[in-house]
Amino acid sequence: MSQSRHSKILQTVAWEQGRLRLIDQNALPGILRHLDYTDWREVVEAIRTMIVRGAPAIGCTAALGIAMAARNQIAAGREDFLERMQPIAEKFRTARPTAVNLMWAVDRLMELAYNTPGSVVDIKDALMREALKMLEEDLTANRRLGWFGADLLADNSNILTHCNAGALATVGYGTALGVIRAAVEMGKNVHVYADETRPRLQGMKLTAWELVQEGIPVTVIADNMAASLMRQGRVDAVVVGADRIANNGDTANKIGTYSLAVVAKHHNIPFYVAAPLSTIDRNLPTGLQIPIEQRDTREMTHIGETRIAPEGVGILNPAFDVTPAELITAIITEEGVLRPSFAHSITAAFEIAKKAD
Repeated sequence: MSQSRHSKILQTVAWEQGRLRLIDQNALPGILRHLDYTDWREVVEAIRTMIVRGAPAIGCTAALGIAMAARNQIAAGREDFLERMQPIAEKFRTARPTAVNLMWAVDRLMELAYNTPGSVVDIKDALMREALKMLEEDLTANRRLGWFGADLLADNSNILTHCNAGALATVGYGTALGVIRAAVEMGKNVHVYADETRPRLQGMKLTAWELVQEGIPVTVIADNMAASLMRQGRVDAVVVGADRIANNGDTANKIGTYSLAVVAKHHNIPFYVAAPLSTIDRNLPTGLQIPIEQRDTREMTHIGETRIAPEGVGILNPAFDVTPAELITAIITEEGVLRPSFAHSITAAFEIAKKAD
């Protein structure tokens, strides 16, 4: 069966006419709505409330937010300007704690601010150029890793994914869904099982919506169905994204990813993580050091305005879990497919990227 797809991929994060433009992901799938921002404080809130979400997307959003804040700063001179930017940068860093792309992007811009010679205007211009450059880098990286990953998928295969690692989680194209998009572009027929991904239902609301828009066959399943499908031989590979990868390959992704990896290992199904190198935190030796965001209990107790849990019940709502490296078949990056031992293959990938720069 041939599959159609739209030639135009969603752009989640954009800079248009002096404004930051984001897709409001809290409105999907019912409404495709774009929101414009000119105040950096509102951008921090957009990250915190998951109007924009997905590690690469929030990193690029923060970069544009920093550049926007810099443009609007009135400072007495260079030192005053840099001093004013520090608390702004910290607000962005702490908007969400797990996704390393957020810290990576803020640190990249602040380092540039301190190292750019010349006037305050020169620094402001440099920051905006760098933020816009990061958007292009993200799109390029996603397309590259997509094509590397597509080679791992067989024709006529069933792919299970968790949460949303598509165009909506990046500037555009996607990581896990980028692999699936690239496979379709190669002419392969694939079918996707999208976990609903409790409690925010990003798999059902976002991943399924993206794939429907492009005519890629997708079936939504409850999170607790995956093991049964694997036992029936109905899943050929699992492809997920990542919010932070430690230097040994341990990977933080949406809560529920770890259990999928365990079950995939039991059934000898390959488990792939798709993420750009910017998601790898080389300062963390293992996943034990990855901070796990704890979100509002209301995400668990309510659907919309309707409470579904009894009053007085205890709630745990971690946004992520960590999958140990030994459960991961490969990590798909823009510099190629990394295999165990990940400590060595990650180092090699960064060396290749450094030479390319």
